[in-house]
Amino acid sequence: MKKSFKSTFLYYSVFFAMMLFFTSCGKKFVFNNSAIVPAAEGSIKMKKDKNDNYEVKLSVKNLAPADNLVESRNTYVLWANTKGNGIKNLGQLKNESGLFSKGLKSELNTATPFEPESFFITAENKADINYPDGQVILKTK
Repeated sequence: MKKSFKSTFLYYSVFFAMMLFFTSCGKKFVFNNSAIVPAAEGSIKMKKDKNDNYEVKLSVKNLAPADNLVESRNTYVLWANTKGNGIKNLGQLKNESGLFSKGLKSELNTATPFEPESFFITAENKADINYPDGQVILKTK
């Protein structure tokens, strides 16, 4: 009986420690479906790094080129709604398509010192802007 209790206790201790480790590692944001680009889907993984910055890893697939939109634009930009610091431009998305890719996909790895609460992607004419000007294509919940 004691052996069973010890093994059960050990099992639950390891399980709890793993759950604590994985939940403290980061947060995942999923983009809502888009009426503008219905096939597009993606997510963002975010975690705090050792310098107290927030690492942001975006992955989106089936994102049509910005110049194919009804309101044709040149590029897509990822934005963060931050906690207490407003909206911040996190960078430009570039579609990757080619012989070995199954669909249009975009990835962006970046960091910000401001704590993001949500994210959205807009179609813009240029990437180096301070405030969104174009149409919102995707946004997180």
